[in-house]
Amino acid sequence: MLFIVLPDIAIEDQLLSRAQQDNTAALREIYTTYFPPVFRYIRLRVANIQEAEDLTGDVFLKLITAFRGKNPPKQSLRGWLFRVARNVMYDYYSKKKKFTETALEDWIPASDSLDPEVQFIRSMSAERARVAILQLKFDQQEVVILRFGHMLSLQETAAIMSKSISSIKSLQFRALNNLRRSLEGMRSNG
Repeated sequence: MLFIVLPDIAIEDQLLSRAQQDNTAALREIYTTYFPPVFRYIRLRVANIQEAEDLTGDVFLKLITAFRGKNPPKQSLRGWLFRVARNVMYDYYSKKKKFTETALEDWIPASDSLDPEVQFIRSMSAERARVAILQLKFDQQEVVILRFGHMLSLQETAAIMSKSISSIKSLQFRALNNLRRSLEGMRSNG
């Protein structure tokens, strides 16, 4: 399983600042750093690898277009990229809200995290996790993936999903409770 760690915010801010100054090397670094996590995010929703790669390419094309235009990202590069990725997927599926069934185990966080929610998700087998997550509502699936799969902050997740931080906290709470209930049901039935 791959686990991609995004750069810390200070490094990301420096990279964004360099890119805003039309620095080609900074744009190249953004692409090499962020393509894998954005691709993995899109791949969760798009079953065909080539289509997922094309959609990810569209995200970075929009980034380059934004830097050449009047609306480049001004802060939170990762938030901007994931928000654009989310919009690209919505366009692709015309709001179809289903995860692919083949890619869920790829996002499960690394086991060295001390976060109790991450340890809970990590303790599930990949198949049980996949089945349990597929039973969640779409927005609950998305918050779990963004928060624990991509290790994004509450603020970043809220910006990507166009929700308030308190809404994200509530979604996360409900999602984890539903996961626990679903897994307990699987245990008692199996």
